[in-house]
Amino acid sequence: MNYQGVFFDFDYTLGDSTPAITQGYRLGFQALGLAPPTMDQVRTTIGLTLEDGYSLLTGDHDPGRQQAFHKSFQHTVGVKAEGPGRELMIQGTTLFPGAAELLQALRDAGVRTAVVSTKPGITIRQIFEHQGRADLLDLVVGGDEVSHAKPNPQGLRLALERLGLAAERVLFCGDTVIDAATAQAGRCDFCAILNGATPADAFARFPCVHIAPNLSRLREWLGL
Repeated sequence: MNYQGVFFDFDYTLGDSTPAITQGYRLGFQALGLAPPTMDQVRTTIGLTLEDGYSLLTGDHDPGRQQAFHKSFQHTVGVKAEGPGRELMIQGTTLFPGAAELLQALRDAGVRTAVVSTKPGITIRQIFEHQGRADLLDLVVGGDEVSHAKPNPQGLRLALERLGLAAERVLFCGDTVIDAATAQAGRCDFCAILNGATPADAFARFPCVHIAPNLSRLREWLGL
């Protein structure tokens, strides 16, 4: 394998937080007097910022209501939540089959691993700590650590800088066209992972070095 680093998105790439995210959306919508969305509707928002997800489902782009939804989400299941809601986010998030094995194989091969996600970095770190696998990652760059969300490559470039890697030696893996656009803007190779709601043909307009149906098949393609 020619890559010195393999970086990942988190939601629907390495892990699944759908139950907690759905709960946050439902409570946030109720607080605004809106009908709660279904889990399938919420799935289409995962990978977006909370503000963009709210607008996608409601058609409402009012900044005040976007921020009100964001605040409610953070206080019910997000970084400002306590009790069952936060437990659902941390303890109820599962890693996809093959995730731990892939990350361990990369580490064993001397390849640097990082997560670059819209999800807050502290949440991702707590999820891996709860799984007892914080050792699998060299770095996490969350959406709370950058001023511009994906597809702006700020987070990706920050990870490259912190790990001292050149973009052309890094593979970025994600489940959405937002991730593909991020990799393209950051000049990294991109691999699509079909764990989420985005079909393979949606990536046709982006340069992809590989499209993997799951993480185990990605590991095979990498020769690990």
